[in-house]
Amino acid sequence: MNASAAPVVAPHQVAATPHGPMRPADRPRGLPGAVLLLVAMAVLHTGGALATELFDSLGPAGTTWLRLSFAAVFLLVFTGRSLWRVVRAASRADLIVTVALGSVSAGMMLLFSESAARLPLGTATALEFLGPLTVAVAGSRRPRELAWLALAAAGVLLLTSPWTGVTDSAGVLFGLGSAVCWALYVIGTAHVGSRFSAQHGLALSLAVAAVVAAPFGAAETVVNLDWKVAAAAAGIAVLMPLVPFLLEMKALQRMTKTTYGTLAGLEPAVSLLAGVLLISQTPTAVQAAGTVLVVMAGIGAARRETGR
Repeated sequence: MNASAAPVVAPHQVAATPHGPMRPADRPRGLPGAVLLLVAMAVLHTGGALATELFDSLGPAGTTWLRLSFAAVFLLVFTGRSLWRVVRAASRADLIVTVALGSVSAGMMLLFSESAARLPLGTATALEFLGPLTVAVAGSRRPRELAWLALAAAGVLLLTSPWTGVTDSAGVLFGLGSAVCWALYVIGTAHVGSRFSAQHGLALSLAVAAVVAAPFGAAETVVNLDWKVAAAAAGIAVLMPLVPFLLEMKALQRMTKTTYGTLAGLEPAVSLLAGVLLISQTPTAVQAAGTVLVVMAGIGAARRETGR
């Protein structure tokens, strides 16, 4: 969200850097992207669950803005002069796309927080997950892959159970809005991440996201902030978005956006587990079944992409 810049480079592609094309020897090495993404998900949803505890004090938008601001400051201090050199060397087009990506990241996090304030954490995440799953299915270019979207939609219906009349419709709409932003986020990272390092791309996009989110959450935060809440928000900012976004960016340097979108199918299950363990959000049997369907859709799309 979960949300800010990372490349999506397929094995046959040659990515560009501010200094020219990236040679094969320059491509990211280390842990596989899938491992980094799984760790990022675990950290992200731990932070997401803990962040809901601040909603009563700061509101969803205020909590999101404060976390984004702390994360941006941390990274701006960390990157220091090197970031300024990168900005000066970047083209206007690259900077414009980075600003757009930061704006999308702000929207993704703001909308998700509003959804999570009204719906169980696992349900909000399942709604948001429709975004990257749509990107994954679209990337496969095979009409029959639409079956995975249909399966995910069935899971979301079970999670929200609109026929009961008790589901918060605003929460569902916020979740769907976050899904759109997440889809745009996956697409946008292909450009930004191929031109900036993970830490520089993230520093720029988070700074933009904090500015974009300020009109929605700054006023409420300033009025209700005390040092205990500020300290808690700073700690949560490390868990969400700082560390997971950085890991996610590095992961996206080692996989295609289709692989990313399908592996993210585990997000609803991880989020549901975090809600159970950290904030005592126990799902009903129907909600658990809905989560299983959404995860199956993600795994099924992933197996199709790898030809298994």
